[in-house]
Amino acid sequence: MAFFTQLHHKLNSVARYTANPHLFLIRQRGGNPSTFLQLNQPWLHALNIQTVIDIGANTGLFARTINLVLPDAQIYSFEPIPECFEKLKQEMQHVKNFAAFNFGIGEYPGQLEFEQNEYSLSSSFLKMNNLHKEEFPQTKNSKLISLQIEPLDSIAEKILLHKPILIKIDTQGYEDRVLIGGEKTIKNAKVVIIETSFAELYKGQPLFNDIYNKLVGWGFSYSGALEQLHSPTTGQCLQEDSIFLKNSF
Repeated sequence: MAFFTQLHHKLNSVARYTANPHLFLIRQRGGNPSTFLQLNQPWLHALNIQTVIDIGANTGLFARTINLVLPDAQIYSFEPIPECFEKLKQEMQHVKNFAAFNFGIGEYPGQLEFEQNEYSLSSSFLKMNNLHKEEFPQTKNSKLISLQIEPLDSIAEKILLHKPILIKIDTQGYEDRVLIGGEKTIKNAKVVIIETSFAELYKGQPLFNDIYNKLVGWGFSYSGALEQLHSPTTGQCLQEDSIFLKNSF
């Protein structure tokens, strides 16, 4: 069954690339074709986004993709893991309207212990729950390091933010702290793309309803998801990248 499932996915990928030959170029330039297709749409282009704030940039997959979608927008990426940060800078070195910062974004400034996972995308300022390790065994090993963290609102006072603003937040369960420390800045955004969870993969993390209620209270409306992460054992949706748009009055 696994073989036929993999074959099905490969055939779907071939069909997608055949129908959209330019996706080969997107992949070649380091972007995510799926995310590109979902964001390279009239609804986003109509917003005339001028600034992108990329929180939890890792090695730059989203930054590269959004640069292909919105080539004229200024991108500010934040990534606390030193190794990922260096890779991020390397991947984006030819993008003039790009700046990267080697610290995390949270509620208060200071130094915090950080769980650096062997699978870097699962690293977090929060401890991982057993559910996460059981569903994704490749994430079972991590080490503690100390990293600098800053609130978004403090940083926003020091950089040039032209509106409209798109903010992407992918911090593995730390999203509520990012929101608290960046309330003023986030309330001024037009689009928020934020990772939300339907199961507690990290200890003390917020779930979808917590993030939903916070952003709706700030004048945003939920507008669907870019990607979803499903349990490999049950098929249950565990996470998604939720899109919230600021209401117009």
